[in-house]
Order: sequence, then structure tokens, then C-alpha cells
Amino acid sequence: MKKILAGIVLLVVLASCSSTEQEIRKRVIETQTALGAAMTQSAVPETAATIPTATPVPTASSTPDPALISSATPAASPTAAATPTLAADAWQTMPVIPTSVSPKMCQVLKLGQMMGNDPKSFSKVGDCESMPPNFLAYIDDGHYNLGEYTYLQPVIDTFAGSFGRWSLASKDGMTASAVMVPLWNSWKDCGVNETPLECEFRIHRPSYAIISFGTNDANGILPFETTLRRVLNSTMGHGVMPILATKADNAEGNNSLNGTIARLAYEYEIPLWNFWLAVQPLPNHGLRIKDVEHISYMPYGYPTDFSKPDNMQYGTNVRNLTALQMLNLVMNGCNGQAVQATATP
Repeated sequence: MKKILAGIVLLVVLASCSSTEQEIRKRVIETQTALGAAMTQSAVPETAATIPTATPVPTASSTPDPALISSATPAASPTAAATPTLAADAWQTMPVIPTSVSPKMCQVLKLGQMMGNDPKSFSKVGDCESMPPNFLAYIDDGHYNLGEYTYLQPVIDTFAGSFGRWSLASKDGMTASAVMVPLWNSWKDCGVNETPLECEFRIHRPSYAIISFGTNDANGILPFETTLRRVLNSTMGHGVMPILATKADNAEGNNSLNGTIARLAYEYEIPLWNFWLAVQPLPNHGLRIKDVEHISYMPYGYPTDFSKPDNMQYGTNVRNLTALQMLNLVMNGCNGQAVQATATP
């Protein structure tokens, strides 16, 4: 009798997991279909997706100069438009914080919220640098000081609860490929065949996802571009607006992964958070001296204290501040509300 009951329980569990996975895939397909249809209709008015020019950062504009566009871009054919590409090093002059959100991403956001995504939630997708406590988590505990950046207080008020949350899609050693593999999921929270990314989106239902990969992908075992595309497609398929971040390190030796990140952001019209540029003026470019693949942090105090110039000499503090500035952009970039000019340290 015990064996029979155990068998029945197992079947119920398996059926439940199967139902969850089918529902996820159904939602992804429906969103992708809706997104394709929406983009053929009228676009979001330019005034609703354009942000006033920010306080100058070490870049010229949010859109690369036409001269930076790769001459290798294939010519358009009668049946398909050419895929926009960037010159190899164009990402190095792209701004830390863009000045606008594309109509395409506004459509993703709108469709996701129609599906039930929470407009006041975001998820962290990445490796250890995206995990609590150093990345934004102290904000939910009230341990922060905005200093001169008081215009970011509405961002903190809006996304309260997401800053300190332990994302199911952010783990030590995580890569763009691992976040799409069920083996890396949390067995206590996720379906047996559910990827960490799907699990996070199903449980948290965010409207935005800060996606930060590359350091652990530098070994080259799996093709970074292919796996990152899968992450982006799944994210947008769930109606979640991706925010792509460049990394501070050069673990691969030639900065090619940052080039890939920026190129895909440009191709998909995704907001690019060029964190690499933000840390270039810092000591050791914002990296630990003896551990150049990790971001530097203060030996005392909170990495969410932006009130003193000395604090802003550490990569972790600059990472938290510029992350808030990115959230400020996407929070207001599709609703026609003016966004205060960004002052990046």
C-alpha cells in the first residue's frame, strides 16, 4: 500500500512539474508572438521613450557615431532587413547610462505587465557580483546614503524588496549557459526541469532583469554569444525588459566579451549599462589588486554610501550607484516622464 501511495504522489508531482513547464513555454511563445505583432503596429511615440540629455560622461552620445558601425554589415535584401552591428571597439565609447529606452523594449515591458509582471520589481541575473549583500542589498535594510544623488530616492521607493532579494538566477560561478540549465536551479523552489532563469521569472514576476555575465564565461568552453542570446530571448519571451551590463574585468584577455555584450544590446535595442566605462577612472579600474577578476570594495562602511568622494573610489560603490541610475532610466523611459540628468561619478 505504501508503494502504491508513493507512486501516486510521484505521479502528481511529475504532473505538476510538467504543467508548470508547459505553462512557462506557452507564456513565452504567446509573448514572442504578441511582440512580433506589436512591432508591426504603431511604435511608441518618440516623446515617450526619449530621455533628456544626461550630464556628460566620458562618451559622446547614447547611439554610436555612424562611423563606428561596422562596414561589414550586410546589405539589406528584398526579403529581410540587415542586422545592425557595431565596430569591434565601439562599445568603449558608449555611455555608462543611455539617454533613452527603445520603443521595442517599451513593447516588451507593456506586454509583460499585461501578462502579470510586477512593474515595481526587478531581478538580478548573473554571478557572485550580482548577489547580496554587496550588490544593492543593503538598500532594503535602510543602509544607504544617496548624498548628492537624492533624485534616485523614487527608484529606491519603487523597487523596495527587490534590492535585497536572493535571486534564483544569480549564483557564485554562474555563467550565461548555466542560468539556462536545470542542474543549476534551486531544487527547493524550482521544477525539476525548470531553468534558474525560468524559475526566477515565474516566482518573482519582475518587469526588469539586470543581466551581468562574462567573467566566468571567459574560459571559452561554450560560445558566449550563443548562450547569451538564449538568455535574452527567454527574458524577453517572459515579457521582462533586459538590462545588459558590461563587466569591469578583462578575464578573456582581449575584451571581446564586452564587445559581444554591447553588440547584442545594440542589435536587440536593449538598454546597455556600460559599467566598464564607469570604473575606468578608478584605482586599478575598480578591480581588486590581487584578484583582478573581482570588483574592489571598501574595507569599512556600506557599498551603498555615495555621500563621500573617497567612497566612490571603489568599484562596488560605483556599481551600486550606476545600477540605480539604470533603474531610474528604465523606470521612467517608457512613460513619458522626464528623467533627471544622470551624474555618473
